[in-house]
Amino acid sequence: MRFDPRLRVFGMIVDALILAGGRSSRLHHSDKQKLQIGGTTLLQGSVDAVFASGARRVIVVGDEGTDDAPAVREEPAFAGPVAAIAAGLRALPGDADAVLVIACDMPGVASALPTLLGAFTGDGVIAVDRGRRQQLTIAVSPDALKAAIARLPTIIDASMRALLGSLDLVEVVVPEGSTDDIDTWDDAARFGAAPAATGVPHDHP
Repeated sequence: MRFDPRLRVFGMIVDALILAGGRSSRLHHSDKQKLQIGGTTLLQGSVDAVFASGARRVIVVGDEGTDDAPAVREEPAFAGPVAAIAAGLRALPGDADAVLVIACDMPGVASALPTLLGAFTGDGVIAVDRGRRQQLTIAVSPDALKAAIARLPTIIDASMRALLGSLDLVEVVVPEGSTDDIDTWDDAARFGAAPAATGVPHDHP
């Protein structure tokens, strides 16, 4: 496991959470994180991206991690991204200056992360891609994030909008398309993502 307690990026200690525990319903419940691009799974590509951006430690919130990033699971499973973030925070050391939170299904996210982290300030920053705020491409002060979670009446099935609404996040424009995600088989085909067993994108049923 890659872990250096002294590692700093932009003068900060940065830890990361990768959310990988959704149902992938629009992919007909296929294991999205295991789709491959160029022989690398989406999950491993995400882990590599956050380590390349300077993250000290990475936690995957889902059923399976990687050699570099252990997995934890929210309780109950499939309780939504806010519950997943809360579970991931509990697994981190807690002394970072910033916690990066991304979804596991954005093949181009590596190009967004240096811009995002380089602009970090205050409560944190949120990526803006093609004019849209990307709620699962954020870097947030862990103390501010924990306080925002504590303000919610429940974290079970809570929305990211509700979580982020009490945070003062600076919008940061990232490279166009860098936060595009894979939600459907058409998305997978556009990125050249395929199940490992076949090497070709899954046919529509």
